[in-house]
Amino acid sequence: MQGSQGPQGPTGPNEHETVGAYALGILDDAEATAFEAHLANCEWCAQQLDELAGMEPMLAALADLPGAGTPAIGESLSARPGPRLAERLVDEVAERRAQKRRRGFYMVAAAAALIVGGPFVAVATSGGDDGGGRPVAARASSPAEASFDEIDDKVTATDPGTRVSATVALEKKAWGTHAVLELKNVKGPLKCSLIAVGKNGERETVTSWSVPDWGYGIPGATTDQARQPLYVNGGAAFTPEEIDHFEVMTFAGERLVEVDA
Repeated sequence: MQGSQGPQGPTGPNEHETVGAYALGILDDAEATAFEAHLANCEWCAQQLDELAGMEPMLAALADLPGAGTPAIGESLSARPGPRLAERLVDEVAERRAQKRRRGFYMVAAAAALIVGGPFVAVATSGGDDGGGRPVAARASSPAEASFDEIDDKVTATDPGTRVSATVALEKKAWGTHAVLELKNVKGPLKCSLIAVGKNGERETVTSWSVPDWGYGIPGATTDQARQPLYVNGGAAFTPEEIDHFEVMTFAGERLVEVDA
C-alpha cells in the first residue's frame, strides 16, 4: 500500500521530519513557507501533520519532567512518530520552554527594578490600631490644614464660657484676606460661620460649616475623628489691616468664640 510507505524521493528524510517542527510552530517564516510548499505535494507529511495535531501540550509537559530530552522520553513516544523525531521534538519543546522561563525571569527582574528605582509612594502608619489589631493609616492633612500650617500670621483665643478655641491664620491677597480657621473643643450638631468684623463695623461671612454630633478637637475623645480639630478656609474683601476681630457664630446667633485680629 503506497499510503503506508514512509517518505521517499529527492526531498530526503530531513525535510519530511520538519513536519514536527511545523506542527509545534517553531519554524521561522522562511522555513514555514518552504515547508508549506513541500506539504502541498506530499501526502505523507499531510498524514503526519494530522497525527501530530494536538501533541504540543503533551510534549510541553514532558519537557518539564526530569530527564526531558533524553532517549528514554523519546522511546516512550516511539509508536508515533518515530523515535528520532520524537526525541527531537521533545528537545525542541524543552529548549523553547527554557527560553520562555529565561524571558519571564528577565521581565520580572525588570519590573522589580522599576518598582525599586521608580517613584516611591509610601503610606505612613501610626503606632496604634483601630481596635481590630490592624495598623491605622496616618490621617492625611486636608488642603485647609496644609494652608494653615504654611501661614505664619496667626491669632488665637479661647472663650472662657463655651471653652471653644479658635485660631485664625491670615494671608494678605490682592483681593482681600485669605483666612484659615482651626477650631477645637466644639460639640455638635451645629451649623456655624466665621465672621470677619471690620474696624468700620461691617461684617463679612468668611466661611460656614456643619459640626457633626461627635464634634471637633474634643480632648480625651474616644475616637481619633473627634479628637482632630476642624480646618476650614475662606476669604474676605477686607485687607488684614481692616479687620478688627473674628467671631465664630452658630446659625442660631450664639457666639462661640471671638478672636482679635
